[in-house]
Amino acid sequence: MFKGALFDLDGVIADTSSLHFQAWQKLANNYFAAELPDYLEEQTKGVSRGDSLQVILDHLDVGVSDSMFQQLLIEKNELYLASLKDLSPRNILPGISEFIAELKENEVKLALASASLNGPAILDKLQLTDAFDAIADPSKVAQGKPAPDIFLAAAKALNLEPAECVGIEDSIAGITAISVSGALPIAIGTNAEFKVAFKTFAKTAELNLADVRAVYDIFKKEHAIW
Repeated sequence: MFKGALFDLDGVIADTSSLHFQAWQKLANNYFAAELPDYLEEQTKGVSRGDSLQVILDHLDVGVSDSMFQQLLIEKNELYLASLKDLSPRNILPGISEFIAELKENEVKLALASASLNGPAILDKLQLTDAFDAIADPSKVAQGKPAPDIFLAAAKALNLEPAECVGIEDSIAGITAISVSGALPIAIGTNAEFKVAFKTFAKTAELNLADVRAVYDIFKKEHAIW
């Protein structure tokens, strides 16, 4: 049985993923009179705010000063936070509350491994803070996703080895990060590029302890984990 579950936040726990891209859309329109194509959302999903902005600037083929770069980051976050004003437990994605309850009943430790600096505030609004044993601080890791740092930090915060944990993500960058960390990578969604995911659930409502435990047993044997 795995001992820890490392959760991404946006698009896994709460229906907030699209709000990030809506904020970037407003920013691009306000400053560059540009519309961002839908496919760019996947490239900004799961990565840090700075990395997301760089993806957008590269797409627009524009450069900005360091001070302007920081100003754009601040304004994007303000737009995003404004969209979270009415966030509540009703925004928890289907099946997640039940899955978390199953994990807690079986003494699995939970950690948040999100690139979002707003993670603690969002968990508080969702009334899920008490369910999590640890929250990895993205500002304290050397590299963001797809590097494994945030998942390594989350496992360490639980006093567990990554191989004792499952990681749950909805982005390519996040799934790659989990895989490199040594934890079991579980994807949420239907993206055909989730190639390194050990198991994919089409939607959060499908998550359940029995299936995840069975997949972990296979993962453990294939990787010769104690």
